[in-house]
Amino acid sequence: MQVRERLARRAAKAGLSLSQSKLTELEAYFELLRKWNQRVALTALPVERIGDEAVDRLLIEPCLASRHLPDTASIAIDVGSGGGSPAIPMKIMVPRISMLMVESKARKSAFLREAVRHLGLADTHVESVRFEELLVRPELHDLADVVTLRAVRTSPKTLTALQSFLKPGGSLFLFTTSGSHIPPTPQLSHLASHALLSSLGSHLEILRRVA
Repeated sequence: MQVRERLARRAAKAGLSLSQSKLTELEAYFELLRKWNQRVALTALPVERIGDEAVDRLLIEPCLASRHLPDTASIAIDVGSGGGSPAIPMKIMVPRISMLMVESKARKSAFLREAVRHLGLADTHVESVRFEELLVRPELHDLADVVTLRAVRTSPKTLTALQSFLKPGGSLFLFTTSGSHIPPTPQLSHLASHALLSSLGSHLEILRRVA
């Protein structure tokens, strides 16, 4: 089964409607990821054989999460972008958003830049640093409407640092699994919890910057 066919089938199963143009863009991203993953370890998921888990985790989950982006959101920062999910699928689904991907590993950053070029993603940029290094740049403080985070340990120190990038009232999107613990952080209040894919036990936890 080809990527496009499996993607369309998995999207329908998840109750997600994808236009032909979105299917084309998501397929192009996944194919590029498969190609690069043969020489750069972008994801541990089995993308070479196009299994349901890889399609669900890398494409369907972020597409579902994009439905919860605020209508007024215009700037997003994705921390620990790795192979580009959730940032790139969310950008594809909501192209009006300006996206900054932060990835410290040089080879993964090179892939992200090639994906941006290959897919023609406007207003999409890559910073090849650890996100903590961006904290010294005052122009990035209070900038983002949304910060997204997956596969990064959510310690109180991390959450406190990440809220610095958010505008007051901005949202922190945490991609988690059932039973994940989110430590309390004074600057962030819990806004909502959304189930993404029951087969994976995945959730989107949304925190809001309160000050």
